[in-house]
Amino acid sequence: MTATTRRRQVPEPRPMATAPSTGMAETAPPSVVLNGLGMSFSGKHVLRDVDMEVRPGQFVALVGPSGAGKSTLLRLINGSHRPTQGSVSVLGVNPAMCSRKDLQLLRTRVGFVFQQFGLVGRLSALENVLMGALGSLKLPRYGISTYPIALRERAVANLERVGLLDERFQRCDTLSGGQQQRVAIARTLMQEAEIVLADEPVASLDPSASLSVLRTLKKLSAEDGFTVVCSLHQVDLALQISDRVVAVRGGSLIMDTPTAEASEEAIRAIYQQAKDDRS
Repeated sequence: MTATTRRRQVPEPRPMATAPSTGMAETAPPSVVLNGLGMSFSGKHVLRDVDMEVRPGQFVALVGPSGAGKSTLLRLINGSHRPTQGSVSVLGVNPAMCSRKDLQLLRTRVGFVFQQFGLVGRLSALENVLMGALGSLKLPRYGISTYPIALRERAVANLERVGLLDERFQRCDTLSGGQQQRVAIARTLMQEAEIVLADEPVASLDPSASLSVLRTLKKLSAEDGFTVVCSLHQVDLALQISDRVVAVRGGSLIMDTPTAEASEEAIRAIYQQAKDDRS
């Protein structure tokens, strides 16, 4: 897909405020632009009128109560859903206007880390990581030895970066939850993604493992310069790890602030208000 094609696909966004970038040039185009974004399922609004920009290299914590629309927002960014209102631009491309082939190409540039890891338990950590490179290969692969040597070397290096070099030949279903999530992150590194979306990646982990996984993701983001949008319920982790906090409640964006200026009390009040609304 050429740069010319991308420009035709993306509607011209209206200007909007955005939080300061962290370490990236202010002149760099945003990685993600959400413009008047809305999403409905069976007539029920899940998201409405969301405007947001995410700059290259930012680590954005997306917070809010269950059912607020966080997961839907991430799936709109990677093109799994098409918005019913407004538009999405990801790396200069509108996923909703992509052909199937172009959407697959875009997804090679956008990694996704899931809550339940998404690993093949009977396979080794190394082979699971290698599967992150399948989008760059023409034919399916069966077994570590069927991958090119250069990819095998990269997979080993990525496991070392997440602290799991010694576990590279261990079956994933024998690893701890925190280790499995780090394998999933190493798999995403194989894509050399420019954006990583993480949907409650530490929801099933204990506090120590949660902090370790998020610190690993933040470190890799800083080293490689990729953008992260990570949905979290744990307010304390969001404030420790992110550069920016975006809060959603009832499908609307109600807070967007640099983490250094975010108030823990204000964020927790968002959860309390949602609880009060349901009672």
